[in-house]
Amino acid sequence: MHSTIDISSKTASPSRQKPQLTTTNYEAAEQQFVNLLAADDLDKTVAATPLLVSDLESAIAVALRSAYQESSNDDAAHRFLQRVLYRINRLNLFWYDDLQRYNNERSHYLRSVRDRIEEPWQQWELSQIDVAALQNLPDVKQALRDRAAADVDPPLNEGDRYLREQMTAGGYKHLLAIASFDGLIEASRLSRILGGAGNEIQCTLTRVLIEEYGGGRLPRKHSTYFAQMLAEFGMSTEPEAYFDLVPWQVLAGINQNFLLTERKRYFLQYNGGLTYFEVAGPVAYRNYLAAAQRLGLSQAAMGYWELHIREDERHGRWMLDEVALPLAERYLQDAWELVLGYDREKSIGDRAAAAVARSIETAEQN
Repeated sequence: MHSTIDISSKTASPSRQKPQLTTTNYEAAEQQFVNLLAADDLDKTVAATPLLVSDLESAIAVALRSAYQESSNDDAAHRFLQRVLYRINRLNLFWYDDLQRYNNERSHYLRSVRDRIEEPWQQWELSQIDVAALQNLPDVKQALRDRAAADVDPPLNEGDRYLREQMTAGGYKHLLAIASFDGLIEASRLSRILGGAGNEIQCTLTRVLIEEYGGGRLPRKHSTYFAQMLAEFGMSTEPEAYFDLVPWQVLAGINQNFLLTERKRYFLQYNGGLTYFEVAGPVAYRNYLAAAQRLGLSQAAMGYWELHIREDERHGRWMLDEVALPLAERYLQDAWELVLGYDREKSIGDRAAAAVARSIETAEQN
């Protein structure tokens, strides 16, 4: 688990060597990137005036070294890279917003930036998993069953108890702000893998999506329940309203999902990861629900958690029995990738959960 660093205290080195990039530099580079995204033709703009991206390119190069080669606990570097990557991935989904935001959705330059960040990031993530051991699993199906049995109702850890027993109403609002980043566009990335030949596996995945989308009825859509929780506290229900509060560890999980759903070669990994997410999801939601009940909050302020506990328990069984295990039989040689996806989603999710708990504690202390 990565330690928390006070990124606001970083300052440039006064030495004769090239100074290290500060948080302010990262923020300026990201703003430059945001401005470039709005260009009428980004590729033509960059080709005509390469100096426009010089600061951005320098920031990316420094961040990649700092995050994945020199010191993996450099939160500022991780945050910058995951935010840039998210802004690119975000163009794969349509949010009924300004059409001009999608001018550069197929930009070669954006693809280059994405690839240059993803490759070392993915190598860094994989270095934390014993891939060789997974490739030599004697029984992939049993490995999936064992993992699901352990994760469906694990013992409470320190973070769980903090949320259940100590988190204040202010901390709960902070939790909602962070969770809204994904909760308001829930399951959108799942839709990216449903196209193609029809079979029982595809139909199960479609059923999961349909339930997440309330059967096509907006009042029953899961994101509507989340918006109701936000509205109960007078909080913004606009997607990305609380972008700046989202820890990079959470963004990494979102970007990981974008990568796996956009690359069909990673279909098994994505479904292994989704199996973990649906199996383990109710564990986190029960913590949030217990906190809300302890705080005496209204039904509207916690209804989303109750809905998810009920439906995701079913989705977890579907994903294991009707998606992951049949895929393991269908792709015998590559079946281990299902377990890789499961383990990676768990690792990234645990890291994100710890970061959220730290963020809530910090917010409460301040």
